[in-house]
Amino acid sequence: MGTLRLSDIAGRLGLTLQGEDAEVIGVNTLENASPDEISFLANPRYTDQLATTKACAVIVSEEHAGHVRRALVSQNPYQDFGRVLELFARPQGSFSGISPLAFIHPEAQLDNDVTVYPFAYIGPRSRIGSNTSIFPGVYIGEGCRIGQHSILYPNVVLMAGTHIGDRCILHSGCVLGADGFGFARTPQGIQKIPQVGRVSVENDVEIGANSAIDRAVLDATHIHAGTKIDNLVQIGHNVQIGQNCFIVSQVGISGSTHVGANCTFAGQVGIAGHLHIGDNVTIGPKSGVAKNIPSDVVVGGIPTVDQRTYMRTLALMPQFPDLFKRISKLEKELEKIQKGSKEDKD
Repeated sequence: MGTLRLSDIAGRLGLTLQGEDAEVIGVNTLENASPDEISFLANPRYTDQLATTKACAVIVSEEHAGHVRRALVSQNPYQDFGRVLELFARPQGSFSGISPLAFIHPEAQLDNDVTVYPFAYIGPRSRIGSNTSIFPGVYIGEGCRIGQHSILYPNVVLMAGTHIGDRCILHSGCVLGADGFGFARTPQGIQKIPQVGRVSVENDVEIGANSAIDRAVLDATHIHAGTKIDNLVQIGHNVQIGQNCFIVSQVGISGSTHVGANCTFAGQVGIAGHLHIGDNVTIGPKSGVAKNIPSDVVVGGIPTVDQRTYMRTLALMPQFPDLFKRISKLEKELEKIQKGSKEDKD
């Protein structure tokens, strides 16, 4: 999109424009914004930058509206910053239509206005919903289902039977439907357990680059609507993840674990298999989960404990060497006292 007037933006998003109307061409930070860009204040740590920013207008809460020349007054500046970005965002890619250099099996079905870039592969009995875009190098195996208005960026892999909902975004290199890690030790060696299930992803899910979601042994590995998965995440076979979860980078979830709705797993969380994690659970970074977690809690650590206990433990850690020395000294003094008491009795 080219230029927009502040009054138009305010009208579209239900914001209040304070100050003269003007045209803007984009969005930037308070520090780097030019006189024809919008900025925003969501973190009070940057309040002092309101006095120096060159931004044409700033999205702010009502309490800060008087500190800038032009304000778009918002009850939630960060959320409305995202909505303004959507007005100016340019979609990735410039190709439209179906490239003759793509392979589309005669038994595949494509609805209206599907875009298929060169060198994509769409297998037999797969169906692609309208207005979905398939970028170069994408592999879609047999019997897959992809909904409407979804985007599969370069080198995404959907193995056979994978189902993807509407308005999903799959970033480059993610793999859905590879075999789960199913093996058994036998006297003859390691035996592979066939993984004959599938992966099912509901509407409005986003999956980051180079993440992997394994197919189920039976039935389906299931990602519910609205969940957002970061880059380099591993989700094992038969895992169930509830609605509107945040799964941050390098999280690993072992097989057959059930995760409730509205959970947040920070970076590098590791979760053992066959566990149940309730709704509204937050797990701090680098945590190790070895047992079930009830709903509505915040935990951290290895193994996970209540977040307050974990933070107190972290605060004490630097003192451990000194505490060890003091305890050793006290033990020696106690030993002398005990020895002296024994000699007195003798």
